[in-house]
Amino acid sequence: MTTETDNDGHSSLEHATRAPVADIIKTSGLRPTRQRLALGGLLFGGADRHVTAEQLHAEVVALGEHVSLATVYNTLHQFCRAGLVRELAIDGSKAYFDTNTSNHNHFLLEESGQLMDIPGDSIEVAGVPTPPEGMEITHIDVIVRLAKK
Repeated sequence: MTTETDNDGHSSLEHATRAPVADIIKTSGLRPTRQRLALGGLLFGGADRHVTAEQLHAEVVALGEHVSLATVYNTLHQFCRAGLVRELAIDGSKAYFDTNTSNHNHFLLEESGQLMDIPGDSIEVAGVPTPPEGMEITHIDVIVRLAKK
């Protein structure tokens, strides 16, 4: 699928997602640039998602947008700092970005690498250590790995 451009130079992707995504981006304190709008439209245009930067880059390129992988990484990290997505490090080398920023945990399907949400109240963590002075625990990420029997 490619994006078509109207007489004002706006792509069909921008028209489809401009108002709500632009509002989300502006409300977070970021400027709604063309790249942020394109990536935000893919991230925030429907159901919550778990994506890698590479997956998101492939999706935006398939829509005909010219965005580098470095720009995708930079934008995702900006979205993280703004509280729009949450970064999940898996095995220390693979990062997923979650559009659901609520307090919840995840199943990881080891064969495919797919993440699925576990509701926040489904897991209780016992024995949490007291944080160092001046620090507070903001979230505990639990990843439950699944494999076929």
